Amino acid sequence: MITEDTIRKALAKVNYPGFSRDIVSFGLIKKIVVDGADVRVDMSIATRDPAVPEEIYKNARVALDGVDGVGKIDLQIDVKEPPQPAEQQGGTAEKLGQSRLPGIKKVIAVASGKGGVGKSTVAANLAISLAQSGAAVGLCDCDLYGPSVALMFGSKAQPMADAENNIMAIEAHGIKLMSMGFLLGDDSPAIVRGPIATRYTQQFLRQVAWGELDYLILDLPPGTGDIQLTIVQTVAVDGAVIVTTPQEMALIDARKAMAMFQKVNVPITGIIENMCWFDSPSDGERYHIFGKGGGAAEAEKLGIPLLGQIPIDIDTRERGDRGEPVALASRDDNKISAAFHDIAEKVATAVA
Repeated sequence: MITEDTIRKALAKVNYPGFSRDIVSFGLIKKIVVDGADVRVDMSIATRDPAVPEEIYKNARVALDGVDGVGKIDLQIDVKEPPQPAEQQGGTAEKLGQSRLPGIKKVIAVASGKGGVGKSTVAANLAISLAQSGAAVGLCDCDLYGPSVALMFGSKAQPMADAENNIMAIEAHGIKLMSMGFLLGDDSPAIVRGPIATRYTQQFLRQVAWGELDYLILDLPPGTGDIQLTIVQTVAVDGAVIVTTPQEMALIDARKAMAMFQKVNVPITGIIENMCWFDSPSDGERYHIFGKGGGAAEAEKLGIPLLGQIPIDIDTRERGDRGEPVALASRDDNKISAAFHDIAEKVATAVA
């Protein structure tokens, strides 16, 4: 018997052109209707390349024709014109001096403007969620002074160089990683001035053997300093994810981060409101420790997507401390993992 799940599984074998991720995990499937043996599938794609919907249509037809007992197939694709954020202020990435990183299809920056809002936790779990969808993912910890990726991925490996003298990325949980935390001991501070810091950052981005990646996640340091400006002015970033907590103090700095990206024509993918509430295990009450709804209200005010709301969670903290990001947990059994996977699907769709 043909069911919606049968059709979805068949379509999950169809990759988005040029990516290792499938069209289902990209969020292209909007509706599936099964009437006996007949099937109708509605998709929505934002692209300027006419070859993309054509290839998806062809491959989806082949996948659906392969379903046992399928009858009439009605496949509809709604092609929308994507926004052109790089043109909004009269310049393109190339005019601004930004360039693509070889072998990397999409670069996503995770930024906050303020420290202590859980940006690295978000970056780590976003990377894990994207990788679990079948994508090839790298995570570059650009916070030289407070690197945390090594701890969050439970690795104490030290990078080596390949035959071309490129730095070999560390691999953990299926993610390629680079962080100052792999180069320094736990108690060793990175004492470097601005120009040297930006040089280190460029080495991490351009002299690491990242290989072929669908996504490279950049965990930016808090603020709008030398490192952030160097990255956004020299690297073509496909989207910026802004992390904030609900209170006004964090939102003030988040607005500054968003303004920085807008000035260099980097599209804002959306806002993630972190530490939204705490569900007390003792009395079952929900406590809004850092206020309520500030990130959601800011997203609505600016017309920017609210990608998700993540509560304060003891298990998430414990998993991060032992090098097992919560997104590794089954999304069916863990609400926080499910939230991060939902966010990853939205981010992937936005930058596609």
